Amino acid sequence: MSFLALRSLDVKMAQPFGADYSSYYANGIGRDNARGPGFPGLKKRNHHLGNRSWILIDAKGNSEVVELDKPTVMRRCLLPSRDLRLLDPLFIHPSSILGRDKAIVVSLEQIRCIITADEVILKNSVEDSVLQYKYELCKRLEVSRDNYDDLPFEFRALEVALEHTCMSLDAQTKDLELDIYPVLDELASSISTLNLERVRRFKGSLLALTQRVQKVCVEIEHLMNDDGDMAEMYLTEKKERRDILTDSDVCNLINDAKFRSKSAPVSPVGSSSGVHRLQRAFSTMSSTKHGSFLSSSSSGENIDQLEMLLEAYFVGIDNTLNKLLSLKEYIDDTEDLINIKLGNVQNQLIKFELLLRAATFVTAMFAAVAAVFGMNFEDTVFDEASTFNWVLVISGICCGVLYGLFLAYFRNKKVIP
Repeated sequence: MSFLALRSLDVKMAQPFGADYSSYYANGIGRDNARGPGFPGLKKRNHHLGNRSWILIDAKGNSEVVELDKPTVMRRCLLPSRDLRLLDPLFIHPSSILGRDKAIVVSLEQIRCIITADEVILKNSVEDSVLQYKYELCKRLEVSRDNYDDLPFEFRALEVALEHTCMSLDAQTKDLELDIYPVLDELASSISTLNLERVRRFKGSLLALTQRVQKVCVEIEHLMNDDGDMAEMYLTEKKERRDILTDSDVCNLINDAKFRSKSAPVSPVGSSSGVHRLQRAFSTMSSTKHGSFLSSSSSGENIDQLEMLLEAYFVGIDNTLNKLLSLKEYIDDTEDLINIKLGNVQNQLIKFELLLRAATFVTAMFAAVAAVFGMNFEDTVFDEASTFNWVLVISGICCGVLYGLFLAYFRNKKVIP
């Protein structure tokens, strides 16, 4: 009985709290508080699923601006979420080129796009580099419709991205060279605080540009050294193989079904079960053949075409990197020259200070003689005025001889020339 009483008491106490709890959330107050205090710079999970502006460029050079969310792009190109993170402008990632099953993810400076066998999905932006890439790619695709081009669509899109990135970085390097060489020459001739501050700013810009160029150079070199990654980028050939494989499997299964229907009659139940077995066999056979065929063809892929394309732009970006390294060496040489000049000036000041201290010591001895004779004591020297003049002359000669001995000692030790 006591247990039942306590149980009923708990129920009665829980009812008002449950009612208040329901009304608390029904009014929306609890929902707002249940979300947490919230951080102003923190994005909610559903914000990542919002539509974003993309530019679609097809193989004929036609372009249009569309709104696509992240899951749609992932399903359309069969890409994982981590690959799309490289295209997010809010994240700062090094330059990268990733080859996937049905797409190439390109993130080179401001150009961030997804290249498939049929289209280019370009991140829409108001920057000049994105607009120039779009214009140049559409122009080349329109021209290639009339002229035969042995490059597939994905390589032409990749070539425009590489060309634009390499030319942009090389142009920035040339502008930096034109700005920094006169400042370094002026600094070498006249050392001033203004010139030192200008060189410091240019050196920071040079370091940042060198890192960007080096990232692009390393990424291209990494692709050239990996045959598997280059084979993954032949999207058009892989698509044609998939289409041929699918058509051949369908024809084989249809012929097999016709042969079986002619050879032996079956009941309706048996025919339906046979259809299901054929469907399962088709799915199993197509998946098995698809994987084996693509893997065998990818392993023996002729990657010379892509390798020559990458090598051409690797030479260009490596030349740009060498320019930046030469410019950095020139800055280091100028800094060494400035340090040598400053060290020489410091040595001259030290020599001057040494001579000044020696002269101060000699002058102090002469002043000590005058101080001794300035005391109040009786001596025959003070009887005649000309006698004290001899004291001054002898004291001056002794101080001069002492200073000459100092100079001879310094020259003997090669402290002064």
